[in-house]
Formats: sequence, C-alpha cells, structure tokens
Amino acid sequence: MAPILDIRDLRTHFFTTRGVARAVDGVSLTVPRGETMAVVGESGCGKTMLALSVLRLVPEPPGRIVGGEVLFDGVDLLSLSEKQMRSVRGNHISMIFQEPMTSLNPVFKVGDQIAEAIELHQKTTPAEAAEAAVEMLRLVGIPNPENSAQSYPHEMSGGMRQRVVIAMALACDPELVLADEPTTALDVTIQAQILELMLGLTRDKDASILLITHDLGIVAQSCSRVAVMYAGKVVEQAPVIDLFREPLHPYTQGLMHSIPRLGTRGGKLTPIQGIVPSLTDLPRGCHFNPRCPHAFDRCRNELPPLIMRNGQGVRCWLHE
Repeated sequence: MAPILDIRDLRTHFFTTRGVARAVDGVSLTVPRGETMAVVGESGCGKTMLALSVLRLVPEPPGRIVGGEVLFDGVDLLSLSEKQMRSVRGNHISMIFQEPMTSLNPVFKVGDQIAEAIELHQKTTPAEAAEAAVEMLRLVGIPNPENSAQSYPHEMSGGMRQRVVIAMALACDPELVLADEPTTALDVTIQAQILELMLGLTRDKDASILLITHDLGIVAQSCSRVAVMYAGKVVEQAPVIDLFREPLHPYTQGLMHSIPRLGTRGGKLTPIQGIVPSLTDLPRGCHFNPRCPHAFDRCRNELPPLIMRNGQGVRCWLHE
C-alpha cells in the first residue's frame, strides 16, 4: 500500500545575512497509512521546519523551499497553487502546533475558532458548524462543552487549550495530522491524557500522524517508525522496536544513553559532548563528526549517504 505521505529529498533553506541556513537538507521519509511516525532530535535540528514545509507554511522571506517533492496521497503539494493548498490545510492535512496559546487567536471564542474551519471546509451553515464544534469539544474531553465553546483561550488552562487545538486539528477528519510537540509544557499526568486522547481519536478516524517530539518515551509507547534528525538531515530511520533494540548511528546512541532509566541509582547520565553546529556553518563531511567519539578521517571529509542495514537506514561511514 502506498504511504499517505512520501517526502523526497526535501530542501528548505533560509537566506540570512550570515549565510544560507539549511534547515531541511535533503530529507526523505515516508509516513505509512494509519500509522504514527515520529521525528526526533535536538532543538534546532529541523523537525518543526520539516512539518511547516509539508504544509508550505515556511515564512518567506527569509525561508524558501528550494527543492524536493512532498507527495500526499500521490499528489506533489509543492506543485499546487496557493488556492489549492488552502483546501488541503486543515481539511486533508492538519497541524497541532507546539504552543496552543500562540496558535489560538486570543480575541475569538474557542468554539468560533473550531467552527470556522468546519464551515470553510465542510460547507456547512454557521449553526451546523457551531454544533459540530461543541461535539468536538465533547470528544476531546472538555467538561460542559456548550459553555466552554463560549470561552476565550486565556480563560482555559494549558491542558484545556491543548485539547482545543486537538479538536480544531481533527474537526474536519484529516487523513494526516502533523503533531509538533503536542504535550510540551504539560505535567506528566495531563501529558499522558492528551497523548492517549490524540492517538485514540486519530485511530478511530483512521488518520496517520507525523509526531515531532523530544521524548523518546512517547516514541516507544506510541509510534511504529521513527526518523532521527540532526543538522537538517535524517541520520537514522527504522521501525521503533529495531531502533530501541540496536541504535546504529552514534548520535542516536547518544540520545539513548542520555535517558534516565528506572532501577538504576547513583549513576550519571551520559550527555552528548559538544553543541549543535550552526546551520550556516556546518562542519565538513558528516555534520556530527565534531561530537562523535568514533569519527575518523573519512567522517571529517565526506558526507555519508543513507546506508541500509537490516531494514534500518543510517547515515554513517561505520556501517558502509
């Protein structure tokens, strides 16, 4: 079965006074139908920009998608007109943004904000859209949804606002949801509830999810495949079980070693040495080589391709 999303050699660059920042630098990955795929990596590696590029929401200027293909259900989104893209956003592909307080309009009631998308894409009357918005608030577990629909974002807690954003993203039954750190800044209990809610609703609607996160625990619990990004590139991708059983790239191994583990006491976490390089001044060869404990001369001079090994793709000369 063809994947719902097939990204091929996608390149998104930012043209600044300091040089060209390659935020997304030749990324290729696929999201299977009805499954959840994770994209993980440190802040600044290009995860959010990858999602924004799929929806063509890159701020221009200074950003621009300079190459590649984004095939959604076989159609290249980069070839569509802006009018055609507006019919895709929120209707066929929706996005859950990282911070609900900045993604919700503070001067409109939350019910009206959900109803707006329904009325626009589903061609309903205002009354039908308002009723559907209340039903979505009920589905995401907001108490007394009729009254809550009349609330403004600042009148709701962080967890409730996150539920509103999820309701807005799922209101038009999209085939693909891009979830950018959907549980950031929430406490552990609310985080688990939000994650269970989001996955449950998308499962019921047979939607696919591209989940952007720092939390490898969420990845292990919720996802079927995972791509690891570093400095704008995918350095490893694999089924979740295989990645956790045997991470191949030294960067992925470093991420695994930095996770606290139950049952171990007194030991120190092992951080990844060094800092993430500037995207306008990337090191020659493998971009991870200045921080890699296994780097050798070839790593410092040649950029490795994505090498397949036992069903895992890894961008590292150690696995040639």
